[in-house]
Amino acid sequence: NYLDLKINMPPMETDGGCGNFNGNVDDDTTQAIFERVGARVPASDMLFSRGTSAEFTREEKEMLQKYCSSTTVAEAKMHCIKELPADVNEVGINACVFDQCFGM
Repeated sequence: NYLDLKINMPPMETDGGCGNFNGNVDDDTTQAIFERVGARVPASDMLFSRGTSAEFTREEKEMLQKYCSSTTVAEAKMHCIKELPADVNEVGINACVFDQCFGM
């Protein structure tokens, strides 16, 4: 699930999944962005009034098992549990672990 859009706005202090627009590509890595703004958008910053359901597919599970070491998965899971809201479900945790493993 995704939404394509283009936002035109004047230069300002901003940060997110596309970087911080400071002209330095070295601080726009997925890990650097996660460290600055977190793994997920906080509920208080959501633009839409309701979310949508998500699923963690069999293919995603197989990718984790095949291409992401068990150590990395364990570390990612601990990170995600710490970073995500307390009421996050297993699908949310798995999606975060997937993002951590594959740099999305």
